[in-house]
Amino acid sequence: MAVVHPTEERTRAQQARAERDRRLLEGCRRGDSRAWADLLADYERLVFSIPLRHGLSREDAADVVQLTFTELLQGLDALRDDERLVGWLATVARRQSWRLLERRRRETAVEELPEVAEPDPAETWTRDEWLYDGLLSLDERCRELITALYLSTESPAYADVARRLGRPIGSIGPTRARCLQRLRAALGD
Repeated sequence: MAVVHPTEERTRAQQARAERDRRLLEGCRRGDSRAWADLLADYERLVFSIPLRHGLSREDAADVVQLTFTELLQGLDALRDDERLVGWLATVARRQSWRLLERRRRETAVEELPEVAEPDPAETWTRDEWLYDGLLSLDERCRELITALYLSTESPAYADVARRLGRPIGSIGPTRARCLQRLRAALGD
């Protein structure tokens, strides 16, 4: 009887997992509800554990699971490497957890703010006009990016902004930094 080295055994298990993921994702792309149920059964607990490790409640963790699998369902055709499904799910769950934590932090910070008087409409108008003039001084690429990131009603993820503007996702952060620097200069800090 041949002895199987633990590394070989682990490699075989990873290959079998990758093949199962590929088959499940293919089934999901075809609309096979059984494949979707199997995929959920395989990874729901993993995704649920990630927000818990970040200190979120079980209710929040359930929300992260729902958001993560919704994002998977919406992006099934865009998923490039089926064998990396586990990493993709973990990354999305981490990002969703961070967003939820950040939202909770902001909500807590707002709740702790002292009450302030309503701003003077003239001051608000002057500030808005000042910002608008600063934005107009930027080139179109910066103006589009700043507007998409900070002036839209939702707080979009970099991936959403990159897709909407037709730019690589890795360029959004560095371009944002350069554009904000130009805006500060235009506004005179």
